[in-house]
Amino acid sequence: MKTKDSIPGPKAMRVINTMKKHAYDSTFMYSLVVSHGHNCIIEDVDGNKYLDFTSNIGACPLGYSHPDIIETLAQYSSNGTYKIAGQDFYCQEHANLAENISTILPEGFKTFFINSGAEAVENAIKIAYKKMGPLPGISCIGAFHGRTLGALSFTFSRPAQKHNFPEFPSKRIKFCTRDDDPEIDAAENLLKENKVAFILTETIQGEGGYNVASKKFISNLRKVATRYGVPLILDEVQSGIGHTGKWWAFEHYGIKPDIMSTAKALQIGATAFDKKFDPGQRSVLSSTWGGGNRIDMAVGSKVIDVIKRDKLLDNATKMGRILKNGLSELVGKKGIIDVRGLGLMVGVEFDSAVHRDKKLTELFKHGLLTLGAGQKSMRIIPPLIITKEQINEGLYIMHKVLMHV
Repeated sequence: MKTKDSIPGPKAMRVINTMKKHAYDSTFMYSLVVSHGHNCIIEDVDGNKYLDFTSNIGACPLGYSHPDIIETLAQYSSNGTYKIAGQDFYCQEHANLAENISTILPEGFKTFFINSGAEAVENAIKIAYKKMGPLPGISCIGAFHGRTLGALSFTFSRPAQKHNFPEFPSKRIKFCTRDDDPEIDAAENLLKENKVAFILTETIQGEGGYNVASKKFISNLRKVATRYGVPLILDEVQSGIGHTGKWWAFEHYGIKPDIMSTAKALQIGATAFDKKFDPGQRSVLSSTWGGGNRIDMAVGSKVIDVIKRDKLLDNATKMGRILKNGLSELVGKKGIIDVRGLGLMVGVEFDSAVHRDKKLTELFKHGLLTLGAGQKSMRIIPPLIITKEQINEGLYIMHKVLMHV
């Protein structure tokens, strides 16, 4: 990708300085100030172009300026009621998205739409609490489920995210990535002696470092949840809607959850659940704007349509294989410990956070966007439309940067 010698440029610095003066300095990774984008390319305010291997943490699965999305947005350019109180008033977009997502959910599931991934998790645990009572929940070490206080109680990826905040009662188990892990039966051991409201986990830990659960671990959780009558909640906020080469990461494991959360690629948050967990009472779940962001719901529905029409799940599988194979060549060299992932969700683990952060910045300056995850991992999650040529271009940059001392 074409970048200038001086990064950040003068326009970017003005934006960054304004932000630092007037806004909270949150989790900004590097000095990218986004202007616009096309396909899998993001351009900053100074005209630098970057190949995007983040898809904005999966929120832009069709890349940028996709013609179907642009057409959908154009339909709302003169609609002054683009946002309504979506749990108080009906709209066609709400019905369309509910019907469309039902075609890719497990049979017999219903959906509740909200604003964000954290709220999707919040409502998933509320549904479980409603059924089971206010008991502790089981979650995993390394998990990330959001930053609102309920979801944060079950997040356990970095101390800074939790220090001094109150928590709901929880019991933690190891997130097992190997079938022979000695702690693979930890959930059953807990359930033998404790009553709990739910088991909550990701199948691929997102913020936790793109750790991939072992098949036996997820299978065991499904079995013991059924045996003890405890709902299994799967968090698909980052992994859902195609990034792993299937609509949902749990499909790789041959199981289905009782309740699940999704967001990002869907453009809004959603809690989906087996009908038997329907609270059966009005107003138990509600959200002022949930179901009311008409543009976002229309785009989310179009995303599903395009993925189906263009066979982008197959593309994610094929391109992900090329990406992972190309990166696996680096394992054991220059402080690269591991490469792992499913489809177009690939994690690269370094020997230290300092090393990882240095390489993130160098890749950025060479025109490739990646992001950190976990303690010392890099996450790579390109748009589902990525081509072989773009994958190879990204691999060329990564080999060049990561192999340089």
